[in-house]
Amino acid sequence: METAVSRFPVVDLADLPEDLRERIQAIVEKSGFVPNIFLALGHRPAELRAFLDYHDALMERSDGLSKAERELIVVATSGANHCTYCVVAHGAILRVRAKDPELADRVSSNPWQVELDERGRAIVDLALALSHDSAAFGDADLDLAREAGLTDDEIWDVGAITALFAMSNRLAHLTALRPNPEFFLMGRLPRER
Repeated sequence: METAVSRFPVVDLADLPEDLRERIQAIVEKSGFVPNIFLALGHRPAELRAFLDYHDALMERSDGLSKAERELIVVATSGANHCTYCVVAHGAILRVRAKDPELADRVSSNPWQVELDERGRAIVDLALALSHDSAAFGDADLDLAREAGLTDDEIWDVGAITALFAMSNRLAHLTALRPNPEFFLMGRLPRER
C-alpha cells in the first residue's frame, strides 16, 4: 500500500510552469530526488514561487550566518513546532552542512540540552524564544543574542527564518506532508558517487 505524500493534490514535476520546473530540477540534480514539498505546494504555482523566493532570499545568503547555522534554525524551529517533514528534510541538510550525523537529531529532540558553542546556543535560544511564545519575545531575548556576538542583521535572519519555517511547518501539518525516504539517510552515510 502506497502512502500519500499529502492530503491535498500533488503535481508531477512535468506539470509545473517552466520557471518552477527549472528551479526544482536544479535541486533534483544535487539531491537525486524531488522533495515532496515541491509536489505538494506545486498545485498552487504562485504560492510555491513566492515560498521559494522568500526561502532563497533567507537561506542562500552568503553573508552573516553560515548555511549550517541557517539550517540549525530551521531544525530547532521545526522541532519546536513538531513538524516531522521539516525536521527530517532540514535535519538531513543540517547533517550535510555541519558534517555532523547527530546534531540535527539532538537539536530537534531536546534543543535545550544539546551541546553547542556560544554562538550556536544563542541562535537556537533565539529561535526557540520566538517559536514558543512569540508574544513574550522582547528586548531581553535580543540582548542575550547580542551578548553572544550576533549582529542585528544576524538576529533579523534568525527571526525571519524562524517565521518562514513556522509557516512552512503549519503547511506541512495542514497537508500531512510525508518526508521523502531519501532524507532519512542523508548525512549519515557516505554519499554514493
